[in-house]
Amino acid sequence: QVQLVESGGGLVQAGESLRLSCVASGLTYGFSSYAMGWFRQAPGKEREFVAAVSWTGVSTNYADFVKGRFTISRDNAKNTVSLEMNRLKPEDTAVYYCAADPDQYISTRQTDYDYWGQGTQVSVSS
Repeated sequence: QVQLVESGGGLVQAGESLRLSCVASGLTYGFSSYAMGWFRQAPGKEREFVAAVSWTGVSTNYADFVKGRFTISRDNAKNTVSLEMNRLKPEDTAVYYCAADPDQYISTRQTDYDYWGQGTQVSVSS
């Protein structure tokens, strides 16, 4: 059984930082064979791409609205992908989801991701 479990969400003030983590288990081909991504969904909005990292961790991709503020990384030895979020803004308020894509290359398309976590809430006050 595949599980992706996010943690690290919370309530912070604008300008502060949070670090989200996602621990994966049960992936068919092993964690290091999957590209990993973070997506988010704000109230009343569609889920959107935030960041992704290749299976090796060498390649990354970010949505324009987080470039320079967020950093995605992975630790294949710990089956973990993280999202460091700095200079948070109220518009970053959303439920953040991690997802696993059984491809070595990065994708921004939600349909390419086979497995999803339950999400963790991030709230940023002004």
